[in-house]
Amino acid sequence: MTVSDSGPRMQSGPTSERHAPSQDDGSSESYAPSQDDGTTGSRTLSLDDGDLHVCQDGPRDAPALLLVHGSASSLRSWDAMVPLLAGRHHVIRIDLLGHGRSGKPDDRSYATPDQARRVGEALDRLGIEHAVVAGHSSGGVVATALAELRPGLVDALALINTGPSLEAYIPQEPLPLDPSRWPPTDDQILRFGRTAFSRPDFEVPQELVDEVRLMTFHTLTTTMRETTEYLKERALPDRLAGLGKPLLVLFGADDGRWRPSSAAGYRKVPGVTVELLPGLGHTPILEDPQRTAALLLDFTTRRR
Repeated sequence: MTVSDSGPRMQSGPTSERHAPSQDDGSSESYAPSQDDGTTGSRTLSLDDGDLHVCQDGPRDAPALLLVHGSASSLRSWDAMVPLLAGRHHVIRIDLLGHGRSGKPDDRSYATPDQARRVGEALDRLGIEHAVVAGHSSGGVVATALAELRPGLVDALALINTGPSLEAYIPQEPLPLDPSRWPPTDDQILRFGRTAFSRPDFEVPQELVDEVRLMTFHTLTTTMRETTEYLKERALPDRLAGLGKPLLVLFGADDGRWRPSSAAGYRKVPGVTVELLPGLGHTPILEDPQRTAALLLDFTTRRR
């Protein structure tokens, strides 16, 4: 989701392609145990240009897996996936600046490379030297920027329903945004969110709606516009082709926001695996977390 005259709006080696089966460091910290094993932690990292909310799950000595949320979302969008991943990974989720429980300053840059830089700084603070990075929707754009900026940090990438270029975008009915009537109502958010799911009756978790309402008008519109600008500069497959990183692309075959056929554009990346997910829309991480997690775990296991 981005804001642009030509893009999404909220006013806002060999390759393989398959169809998947249908089925005190400047931080404040608090921990809430998961299954009584003490492996879940939530903290706020104070960076030079903003505070980032971070959640960690799973054994700290397991391979690191960073999950990056999309626009008008938060790290809570990964909630259903975490229990399925944390048995094998040190799972890290970050609310990007302007989103969720992170800071929302009006005087900081929300350009995609700056968002990626902050994510890298957060991983440095956590002592993470290498990670597989998975991004959903425009979170995959931030993941790509992180791999460009910090190739030594990013071992591999997984992009989930991340449009490769603006040409892949399916025009939507814009949702009128009025800064004088901010935040939007639940009904407005849910109407805009309908195209994020393959089933019109999909029940969006209320906590995700609430976290969209935490955003400011400035942070929402600016972050979406900056994603569009990044895609305008260069398509993601062109950026990724020269990085030499293992790449998994998952795409709901019924995505209503980005043409599913556009996933083929990633085939120019050497060694990429593209998985089309029948029966799923733009948000497989919520629509079918079990199937999505299984594919992601297979990818992370094979590359070790």
